[in-house]
Amino acid sequence: MDRFDAMRAFVRVVETGSFTKAASTLHMSKTTVTQLVQQLETRLRIKLLNRTTRKVNLTADGVIYYERVVGLLSDMDDLESGLSNASGAPRGRLRIDVPSPFARLFLIPALPDFHARYPDIQLDLGASDRMIDLIDEKIDCVVRGGALTDSSLIARHAGDLPIGIYATQGYLERYGSIEHPRELENSHHRIVGFRGARAGKVLPYDLHRGQEKVSVQGQYILSVDDGNAYLAAGLAGLGMLWLPHYMAAAHIASGELVPLFEEWQIAPMPLYIAFPANRHINARLRVFVDWVAELIESHMPVKVIARQ
Repeated sequence: MDRFDAMRAFVRVVETGSFTKAASTLHMSKTTVTQLVQQLETRLRIKLLNRTTRKVNLTADGVIYYERVVGLLSDMDDLESGLSNASGAPRGRLRIDVPSPFARLFLIPALPDFHARYPDIQLDLGASDRMIDLIDEKIDCVVRGGALTDSSLIARHAGDLPIGIYATQGYLERYGSIEHPRELENSHHRIVGFRGARAGKVLPYDLHRGQEKVSVQGQYILSVDDGNAYLAAGLAGLGMLWLPHYMAAAHIASGELVPLFEEWQIAPMPLYIAFPANRHINARLRVFVDWVAELIESHMPVKVIARQ
């Protein structure tokens, strides 16, 4: 038994929840993966997994072993990555999480370029707008909009996203035009509510026009916690949207969305690439962060801040 192959097989079974799925991702047969895990349990003289016909769960000993093995394998990958970096070939696995609209509109379409540059880097991508605990969930880095307050993270400011207010033509025909943002507070007009991951509730927006300033909460019949769902709700005419321009641009061009309150200014949304402060910045993470920053600077309508 190759001990490290067995460890990797065990970790992949835990992460996928299935011997079959683990075998597929490791390009092994299910029988081989099963034998490796069984040999590992025999060598350790403990049971690592509880198996049923439907799922695989860690035992108490398995939880402890999994936590240690993941760290060990990560250190091994870092060592190999550091050595391979001397020849300009970073390799290994990265776990990343980005907002779902960013993944759909920018990151995923651009990934062929990344993999052409770095064919030996494997990406495990999460596309979500939820709060991520990078340490507990073993995430290498995230892309997030809005202020970052977690002191355990190192955040690279990639730029500022312009924000606008939009509605569909159908919504405006149904509910009528609107002249001033304050009308959103006490009228029949509705917004689509977006529940921020940190606050867990729909937050107000601040606007200004010259010296005039207003803070608008708005009223909604639907709130969501995902960017793609938020845009879909607005396109369905369920309310006005407060959107980064990159999400609205194609729908403005097609006539699906109409800009509102164009003489008013909204503070742009800061965009960050963040990773744990206590994590070694290996070659694969470094090149990925640089590549994402380059992608944002080249393709997204942002006011780019000088790189740190």
